Amino acid sequence: MSDIIKSDEGGLVGLFHGKGGGLSIPKPFEKDIYLFDSYVAGTTHIPGIEELEPHLNVDDKLNFYREPDNKYDPKAIVIKNSDGIKIGYVPKEDNVIFSRLMDAGKLLFGRITQKEKKGKWLKINIKIYLHE
Repeated sequence: MSDIIKSDEGGLVGLFHGKGGGLSIPKPFEKDIYLFDSYVAGTTHIPGIEELEPHLNVDDKLNFYREPDNKYDPKAIVIKNSDGIKIGYVPKEDNVIFSRLMDAGKLLFGRITQKEKKGKWLKINIKIYLHE
């Protein structure tokens, strides 16, 4: 009886089953669209940024989160590393369109392109992407 039901690794069934037998539906139109060059604002106000700096590397992915209750900027976008640690914000002058996109349900993220220490200031340059 077990010979009747065979799982062929090729063919249509093999396309939809990922590792561990889980269902994995391919997303052929998923892509990351580069939008803008910017930097991480407010790093001087982040406690422990000096200890965090060695763990921030070029090409690291940074996650963006809206912070509409921010008392300084209702369009604020918090930037966190992959461990969920806050490293700063999208600069206020750059966040108007990005906050609108995020409020409309779009997923934005960043990647570190360069970092350098300037006295006590950690300058982190980023590229901002839209994930579609």
